[in-house]
Amino acid sequence: MKSATTQAPILIVGQGLAGTAVAWRLWERGVPFLMVDPNEAQTCSKVAAGLVTPITGKRLNLSWRISELLPDALRFYRRIEKLLGARFYHRVPSVKLFKDAREAEIWETRRLDPELTRWINHAASPAMVDATIFQHALGGFQQRHSGWLDTPAYLEASRAFFAAQGCWQQGLVKEEELMVTSEEVTWAGHSFSHAILCKGWQQQGGRYFPWLRFHSARGVILTIKADLPDQRILNHRCWLQPRGDGEWRVGSTYDFDFDSPLDYWIEKLRGILTEFVQAPFSVTNIQWGIRPVVHGQQITLGSHPAHPRIAVLAGLGSKGVLRAPFFAKILLDHLLHALPLDAEVDVAANH
Repeated sequence: MKSATTQAPILIVGQGLAGTAVAWRLWERGVPFLMVDPNEAQTCSKVAAGLVTPITGKRLNLSWRISELLPDALRFYRRIEKLLGARFYHRVPSVKLFKDAREAEIWETRRLDPELTRWINHAASPAMVDATIFQHALGGFQQRHSGWLDTPAYLEASRAFFAAQGCWQQGLVKEEELMVTSEEVTWAGHSFSHAILCKGWQQQGGRYFPWLRFHSARGVILTIKADLPDQRILNHRCWLQPRGDGEWRVGSTYDFDFDSPLDYWIEKLRGILTEFVQAPFSVTNIQWGIRPVVHGQQITLGSHPAHPRIAVLAGLGSKGVLRAPFFAKILLDHLLHALPLDAEVDVAANH
């Protein structure tokens, strides 16, 4: 471990974006930990595009708390990149093309909002994109301070680093296996000061936070090869993420019925892409994942009200890249230094 501290380690359950951010925050503080994860090939975090776009949603609003979340996330990822000698976060402009007249009408009002000014590139070409390649008719705008995290590379490099330090282990932690007292948490014969559950949508129905109501959405992402004259993030009914060397990722669908056939959503996304991109492309890979969305909340975290040594970080949704670093720090300030949590995100306050 980084520190010779005699403090009992913290158990981190799950190595998605949430668990990995918690691990790095503990590493920065010199607090020992063990992260346990099944290391499945396809998970929501490993499939995620990792997009960061400041202006989002049907109402074209500024992303929740982005003014404080984004600077913190950028510092966080740059420190890890420096330590590991690799690049994970890519700052890339993002173009939003209106999908219908209603969206264009909403923007006519939203663009006058002073809080959006710093996030819009007012000098961008009015044409936005090459109209001979990208089919759109209603204009759009270009965002500043956008980008994307190479989530598979970041997660794998983090896993390898922590495994080399002896604080990552492949395995499955079941909540009923966690024995909790006022002094410690024990699992598999080992003692921990706390256990932090970072299991994504699989937290639903768990033993310790059964009141969390998830409204998670399944999403399909395609990887394509195409010779497209752009290297920005493009969004028009679907998003296109440039990966270099003619490779793009395309997504994403929102499916709340997990029993519906994946083939339907794959073809739906392929059809949207075909209407948007007037150039040949070939699909080279198809992936899907389930976004961990907690009903009615942007994110939830904190200690169990009856078992304060059990904590959770959940509900990152499609903004995990942006939210995980900041809220991992907030959670650890709460667990290790008894700092209060905002009622807006406190899992106990929303019990």
